[in-house]
Amino acid sequence: MLDESSYLTAIYIYVGSASVLLMYLAWWLSRHWPSSWVALVVLLMAALLLTPAYPKVAADTMAPALIVAVFEIMTTGVEGANDALRPLIFMAGAAIVLALLLRMTLFRRHKK
Repeated sequence: MLDESSYLTAIYIYVGSASVLLMYLAWWLSRHWPSSWVALVVLLMAALLLTPAYPKVAADTMAPALIVAVFEIMTTGVEGANDALRPLIFMAGAAIVLALLLRMTLFRRHKK
């Protein structure tokens, strides 16, 4: 089991590396895709990578919900992963709504 210091270090490393991955993905996709599609993909990836969930019902610490969901599906099935899938689905939906709002406001095409 991790103590508080090593748990925080692991979380900082995970969030930092996920943030670097998201920035690289945004930079790479922005060279090839329109801005609205880049926003959608990057926001969805951020929702999948950065959403936290409790690994067990009585747990004091959190873990990335995607990792918890994958392990729970592999060990107990889909019904065991509901506690991790619910926040993932909610955050993915929020990312899609935010991407649509960005598309309608900041990234809309201007008619000349």
